[in-house]
Amino acid sequence: MVIPREHGAWGMMLVPLATGAIVALPSGINAGALALFIVAAMSLFWLRTPIEAWLGTSAIKAQTPQERAFVLRAIAGIGLLATVSVAALLWNGRNAGLLFIAAVAALAFAAQAAVKKLGRSGRMPAQVIGAVGLTSTAAGAYYVASGNLDTIALALWLANWLFAGNQIHFVQVRIRSSRAATMEEKLQHGLPFFAGQVVLIGAILAACRFRLFPTAVSLAFVPVLFRGTLWFIRGRQPLDVHQLGFSELAQALLFGALLSAAFLL
Repeated sequence: MVIPREHGAWGMMLVPLATGAIVALPSGINAGALALFIVAAMSLFWLRTPIEAWLGTSAIKAQTPQERAFVLRAIAGIGLLATVSVAALLWNGRNAGLLFIAAVAALAFAAQAAVKKLGRSGRMPAQVIGAVGLTSTAAGAYYVASGNLDTIALALWLANWLFAGNQIHFVQVRIRSSRAATMEEKLQHGLPFFAGQVVLIGAILAACRFRLFPTAVSLAFVPVLFRGTLWFIRGRQPLDVHQLGFSELAQALLFGALLSAAFLL
């Protein structure tokens, strides 16, 4: 009822945050502001789980008076931590660019909530839209650490969101196509994902062409694109959700390392 259960969402928030902080290194990191931002981002993300449990909008609800009191105490404690860290970041007009990042993230989460109401058909689009908010930590961490809200901050945000969208789509297609054995069967179930891979390649090339991304950023996407393509040509792969989660975590860490290196070259 209190600890967030979405392990993938933790990764979608923390890996972009790390890339933003690492890419800011040459600018000279503002360690104090970065530490406050990390606390603020983690506490705000954490706050959603107990609030949903207290309101009864999640699968796990606070039902007894003791459970509701426990969850309410957690909300108060985490909320206080979030409030203090955000106030310290924005004190005396500092880090005002965070307001823009927060506004975009809030809009994405609001749109996610609306799309969720479509039911099963809106599940994956809602996750992709919500990833806009989660990956905003890349721009936020870079901004507070370097003091610059520039094209690099926006490029880090976009790159991490494109990667997160691919991950979400791949996990969904693996779950829906767990019994597909041949390439024809996989294409039948996974044609939208295959088309998404093509669109992703186009988006990366366009971003490199217009110099939003350094050319080396395209290499950061190679492992995840290879993983997605390889799934179509391999035989049947029994679905092990835990193994899939760990392999996608490894993909995220590899992507984060390659993306950071591409911006630091």
